[in-house]
Amino acid sequence: MEAAARGRAPTWMGVKMSENSQVTEQGAGSAAASPKVGDRVVVAMSGGVDSSVAAALLARAGKDVVGIAMRLYATPSASFTKSCCSPDDLFDARMVADALDVPFYVANYEREFKERVVAYFVEEYRRGRTPNPCVACNDHLKFDVLLDRALALGASTLATGHYARIDHSGPRPVLRRAVDTSKDQSYFLFGIPRDALSRIEFPLGEMTKDEVRAVAREFELETSEKPESQDICFVHGESYKEFVAGALEDGQATPGELVHEDGRVLGTHDGIHNFTVGQRKGLGISYHEPLFVKAIRPDSGAVVVGPRSSLGARGLVAERCNWLSFERPPGPLECDVKIRHRGAPVRALLTVGADASTAFVEFDDPMDAVTPGQAAVFYRGDEVLGGGWIEEARR
Repeated sequence: MEAAARGRAPTWMGVKMSENSQVTEQGAGSAAASPKVGDRVVVAMSGGVDSSVAAALLARAGKDVVGIAMRLYATPSASFTKSCCSPDDLFDARMVADALDVPFYVANYEREFKERVVAYFVEEYRRGRTPNPCVACNDHLKFDVLLDRALALGASTLATGHYARIDHSGPRPVLRRAVDTSKDQSYFLFGIPRDALSRIEFPLGEMTKDEVRAVAREFELETSEKPESQDICFVHGESYKEFVAGALEDGQATPGELVHEDGRVLGTHDGIHNFTVGQRKGLGISYHEPLFVKAIRPDSGAVVVGPRSSLGARGLVAERCNWLSFERPPGPLECDVKIRHRGAPVRALLTVGADASTAFVEFDDPMDAVTPGQAAVFYRGDEVLGGGWIEEARR
């Protein structure tokens, strides 16, 4: 591997960078000296144990590995530790790359992350919806701009540390759940373009977390015992409500009333961005039985609440669907659907609109807390058929 490729760039927090904080064509040219033509793999290295082991496994397999870490935001203090892709994480990624003797770069995607993930996150809450920034980051950063960069560097594939599998045994690649169902991340990957599946690798898809850590210890990687990142990576030392409130400009918040489903006004609130469908705590009202957010009406600012029994929905409408297993589902299709990452899949009947971007879903049994803004992901066994963004619950 070309250690010289790492030495040409200045550093940021101890991490080698290109002169303009981007992966440059000079870096690409340096990496292109490898004799393994067509065997190059760019690994997205976040500084965690999963991406570290993904890089280690590919290097051990004889691949021409190039590590790239994405600088997505600046953290306000050295004490902030709960995120991924923070300055300390990028330093850890560099240490792993050095230990594996693979070229390593940091690509500055702060602007793209702010525009495509953070702004989306704030806007969805402003509209009374509940965003999923992990899906947005995968769609707009990892498997869009970073995949393009990997191909520009002469790589045949981009690899990440996601727990999922891409099955190449049939006539087309198929996205499948990870073997370790407790770590499966396929829910967050439904937005990958269908044509991009052949350009992506998930080396950890057949492994358990314990096996991943064992490999990290075998390679004596700095990240072998590193805890997993939690919560929203760019929300620094505050709640997401405080983050959104601070990001909203004057006049953008939508205050209104807390309304019981029977029409009674129970109180007022400062903004619909403070609520999500299914929420119980933090409503700011006292009542003789537990109340949950049933619906949010952005036009009037009303937050409708009711008992848990009122949360059930018989189906949903999903928009902006992306299909991985076909151009469009072949007529009404029975499948499993997940409406949240940690939720169990449930049986449903799937029908699509004329343009295939809208999906109508009817559950076999009513589902609680169908949340606009979250993802609905469709499965056939362990195969990910596709998914879309929940627009509304059907009651």
